[in-house]
Amino acid sequence: MTTAAPGALIPADARAMFRDGTNVPTAGWCAAYTQVNLIAVPAHWAYDVLLFCQRNPKPCPVLDVTEPGSWSTSLAPCADLRTDAPRYRVWENGRLIDEPSDVTGAWRSDLVTFLIGCSFSFETALAQAGVPLRHVDQGRNVAMYKTNRDCRPAGRLQGPLVVSMRQIPAGLVDTAIRVSTLMPEVHGSPVHVGDPAALGIEDLAHPDFGDPVRAEPGDVPVFWACGVTPQAVLMASRPSFAITHAPGYMLITDARDTDYRLG
Repeated sequence: MTTAAPGALIPADARAMFRDGTNVPTAGWCAAYTQVNLIAVPAHWAYDVLLFCQRNPKPCPVLDVTEPGSWSTSLAPCADLRTDAPRYRVWENGRLIDEPSDVTGAWRSDLVTFLIGCSFSFETALAQAGVPLRHVDQGRNVAMYKTNRDCRPAGRLQGPLVVSMRQIPAGLVDTAIRVSTLMPEVHGSPVHVGDPAALGIEDLAHPDFGDPVRAEPGDVPVFWACGVTPQAVLMASRPSFAITHAPGYMLITDARDTDYRLG
């Protein structure tokens, strides 16, 4: 077993650890490699998901789509989408029925998988620009919240925008905006800075997904569109079956973050 720090691991080694049972959030893992959200739906729902993502590119930037039944992706040719994320969620009729570390037994031949950009992919660039990552420093999952902003409906899918929140020192907010704006395929610039009430968030200490993150004096909450949005949409729209990653427990690909950086 490797003893390297999570950030120094290469994706293949991290995926092997997850396959063998390591079950932790992936923020800070495999620095400079792209992490993705995963949502697999029956083929007769795939067009709805594709249309939803096209209409809502900020929370749902699609990086790859598989053939029905396939558990591989060009983003990580040796990865197995059924085993190589640390934790999954299995849904029936919009209800969460299981949260396993392996979905091989639940996989179906009609599942089409969408791999969606993740804001963890710009965190290396934030750190390189001197922006602290409070959730990584505190050993926590990033905090994620449902908002009062509805996504644009598509077919049978409708639901709220979900955001991830990072506490950023006030003097570095402009830097965080500039750095993330250069990476639009992994959510890009924030959707809101400051008062969470403007997004309908009542209490930052009680996220809908992930962990609460402690602010330091002078921090400002900054909110990015989040790839967990499709999970909130699943809960609202109730397709008969779906598999997703667990929020914050991402698939780490072989693609480089710089592949999705402009300029």
